[in-house]
Amino acid sequence: MLPIARLGFVVSALLALASCRTAGLLSDVDYRPDKPVRNIIFVVGDGMGLAQITAAMYARDNTSVFERFPVVGIIKTHSADRLITDSAAGATAFSCGTKTYNGAIAVDESRLPLRTIFEEGEEKGYGTGVVVTSTITHATPAAFYAHEESRNNYEAIAEDLTLSGLDVGIGYGKEQFDARADARNLIAVLDERGIRVHHNLDAFEVKKGRRQMVLLPGVEPPAVSERPTDFLSRGAILALDQLKANKAPFLLVLEGSQIDWAGHANDTEYLIGEMNDFERMLESVLRWAEQDGETLVVVTADHETGGLALTDGNVATSSVIGSYANTDHSAVMVPVFAFGPAATLFAGLYDNTAIHRKMRQALGWE
Repeated sequence: MLPIARLGFVVSALLALASCRTAGLLSDVDYRPDKPVRNIIFVVGDGMGLAQITAAMYARDNTSVFERFPVVGIIKTHSADRLITDSAAGATAFSCGTKTYNGAIAVDESRLPLRTIFEEGEEKGYGTGVVVTSTITHATPAAFYAHEESRNNYEAIAEDLTLSGLDVGIGYGKEQFDARADARNLIAVLDERGIRVHHNLDAFEVKKGRRQMVLLPGVEPPAVSERPTDFLSRGAILALDQLKANKAPFLLVLEGSQIDWAGHANDTEYLIGEMNDFERMLESVLRWAEQDGETLVVVTADHETGGLALTDGNVATSSVIGSYANTDHSAVMVPVFAFGPAATLFAGLYDNTAIHRKMRQALGWE
């Protein structure tokens, strides 16, 4: 046991170290009010809870890209009207900082439009973009650029996209733009607005001052086993390079959309394939952000799907056996991971609406 005098010295030394830290010895992941973050990459693993992350880790030689994140938090996911949220209300909480009803796309409980972080950013001169493995009009991306009473108004959401300030968009659902019930060709409208539209990633050419989108056919997009293996990771880097080439600070949303679909299907093999694809994208994004040095990466989920439990497996053979509580979403809290400047803002346990406030705080907007 330390003598009282010696114990007092140790306590004093620790307090001195703490005061030095607050005086300026900050790490590169600490939040600094005097040094706002330039860019944010916000990544959503739709339906991704801790069990999904764990399953992918054990199926991947007990390693995970999530081990690279220095800051971890937890969020509550309920919506305004249900304990169990859907993706529309969950994404609206992220984009607008407000709880709303299930199915709402950036509107409040009275069906009135909410201001999204993309709209605020565009007013401030920020570039914006979305890259997803679903249709580009799906609930999560839509909540950042559209305003609709129902997530199922896909053709109306597509029209909202043409009127938005989005600089980069990559996803499926081309038919919702050019094979519509109203016979309008919104791809022609995008072209009139100076937005180049491609139908494969190979045609996407990064050039300064360019706005462009890749709209692939398919209102039922292919699973990872059927789409190009680098679709999500390549699309993410193309979007990042384009936004950076435009010389403005930016906000980019990336989504591993079909993690959720695998949970609804109670298909562990499908789930692990989508999680591996998601982690490949994260590895590419973290390398990009690390080289950039001015970009915050935040990764979370809108909710967990399937009530997944890992009931057996073998670490030596990288095998995992899962069981599911249901084929729908669950109410369990989900993790948040942060990397880069101001990452410490995202530690702790808080409501999903706080993500919006924390992003604004990191950007120096409040």
